[in-house]
Amino acid sequence: MNLEEQKQEYLELFYDNIERDGAEELLNYLEKSDFFTAPASSRFHSNFEGGLCLHHLNVYKRFVSLLGNEFGQNWEKTISKESVAIIALLHDICKTNFYVTETRNVKIDGKWEQRPYYKASDPLPYGHGEKSVYMISGFMRLTREEAMAINWHMGAFDARAKESPYVLQNVFRKFPIAFLFHLADYMATYLDEEEVET
Repeated sequence: MNLEEQKQEYLELFYDNIERDGAEELLNYLEKSDFFTAPASSRFHSNFEGGLCLHHLNVYKRFVSLLGNEFGQNWEKTISKESVAIIALLHDICKTNFYVTETRNVKIDGKWEQRPYYKASDPLPYGHGEKSVYMISGFMRLTREEAMAINWHMGAFDARAKESPYVLQNVFRKFPIAFLFHLADYMATYLDEEEVET
C-alpha cells in the first residue's frame, strides 16, 4: 500500500466512525502535520516513511479482531465503533512532528556513505500515551475508557508501570478494553510490521 492509499484508508475509517465534536479540527491538525508521512519509530517497527499511519491502520484491524474474539459479533454492545476508532486511530498521535531526518556515515562494501535516518526530536516532552491523551483532549472530549486505553497502551513497557506495577494491574482490571487494546498494539507491532535497516 502506498502513502496515498494508506491515507485514504485512514480517512475513510475516521469519517465513517468518528462524529464527535472537535473531530474535524483534530483531523485538520493531523493533515497539516507529518502524521501521514512520519515513521512509527526511529529504529524498531515501521521505521520508514508512512509507518505511523500504517501502524494505526494495523492496530485498528487487530483491535476489531480481538473485540470480536472476546465479545462475539455483537461486540458493539460493549464498546461503540466510534470509541474503537478514536482509540486505535489516535493512540500514537504523540509521534506527530516528533522525528527529524538527519544523515550519518554508514560503511557499505568497504566505503563510507552518508545515509538518512530518523532521529527523535520531541518539541513537547510530555510522555507517550499520556501525551496522546493530552493532544486529543485539546480538540475533543474522551471517555474515561478511551483515555485509559490510549494512556496505557504501552502496558508494562511504559516507564510509569515499572515505577508502580500495581497501577497497571488496576487499570487493566477496571478497564478490560484497555488491556485488549494493549494486546492489539503489540500484535500489530510484532506480527504485522517490520523494521527496515537504516
